[in-house]
Amino acid sequence: MSAATALLALLSGSIVGFALGLSGGGGSILAVPLLLYVVGVSDPHTAIGTSALAVAVNAFANVIGHWRSGTVKWPCATVFAASGAAGAALGSTLGKLTDGGVLLVLFALAMVAVGFAMLKPRMAAGDPAVRIDPRIAARLIGIGALTGGISGFFGIGGGFLIVPGIMLGSGMPILNAIGSSLISVGVFGATTAANYALAGLVAWNIAGMFILGGIGGGILGMKTAIALASRKALLSRLFAGIVLAVAAYMLIRSAIAFFH
Repeated sequence: MSAATALLALLSGSIVGFALGLSGGGGSILAVPLLLYVVGVSDPHTAIGTSALAVAVNAFANVIGHWRSGTVKWPCATVFAASGAAGAALGSTLGKLTDGGVLLVLFALAMVAVGFAMLKPRMAAGDPAVRIDPRIAARLIGIGALTGGISGFFGIGGGFLIVPGIMLGSGMPILNAIGSSLISVGVFGATTAANYALAGLVAWNIAGMFILGGIGGGILGMKTAIALASRKALLSRLFAGIVLAVAAYMLIRSAIAFFH
């Protein structure tokens, strides 16, 4: 890995970390485009495998703060993550078998869905004292498996799906869902990364620099979010616009490659 590649990976990781710290779920969707078009990873599958590893490490690091603050609902989070891990294993296997060009088009379309999902306001209501029971467990297993499959196929954290999924399955408030979702983001990412790593589709050196940059960017993003708390809705709309713009760029690049 050249010094230039290492620096670009560090900077790209910082951008993703900053986006995650600033806007919460959805920031990791930028990891694959940055690895492909900025860092210079040539293979889409390697970009996805490397992204999944970075997302997993960052999620597990971030869950510590939520755990200490008591917002993580461990029984619900564990059931959701366990069922989603099976889905992520299947989804990532299908992703590896999908043509790289097709995968990028589908990934760009997923980015469009993320962008529009971030424009919708999230409901904060819910039961903070929720306790898992057989009915809730069944819902969490079903929704978790589906969410994990999508996350594994695209190699993304899937926080934009996991948070509403946990809320729908358990009825917990959004604050608890955000903290609990990080466990699933980490588990799904680790499962996907392991699957890709077995096929030699993880660029370990690049992943290390990406993760290092993400830590610093995440701290700066969280501080910025606190300072601009009154403008959180505006920040979310701005970031959604960036995601949609990157998706459009990927679709244009894919179309040009197809016709040539």
